Amino acid sequence: MKIKQLLSISALAFSTAALASGDHGDEAKPRHGGVVSVVRDMSYEFVASKQALSLHVSDHGKTPDLAGATAKLILLTGADKQEVELTSDGSALRASGSFSVQAGTKAVAQISLKGKPVQSVRFTLK
Repeated sequence: MKIKQLLSISALAFSTAALASGDHGDEAKPRHGGVVSVVRDMSYEFVASKQALSLHVSDHGKTPDLAGATAKLILLTGADKQEVELTSDGSALRASGSFSVQAGTKAVAQISLKGKPVQSVRFTLK
């Protein structure tokens, strides 16, 4: 009887993990030429250049209300660390300036959307 219980519990645990990971299909594909990270069914696409940064947010293919949304972003390139504030322009969170970005740059974003808890999202530029 114990083996049957163990197998049942194991099967349930694996099926729950598969459901939690989900198939994000188009949500995990970049639409703006950046890198995508999916967290809790929200898709975040980070696009970076030496002069501009943008963070596109999608909830099941639709852009949520970004009024008042902000993001604090930490860029890590080698030993260099740069902190940047992104603000909403209605369609994405953006910042302009001079940024140290290249392939391998890591970015950690703390994203604040109206009515939602702050979400931490990580990216690695390709």
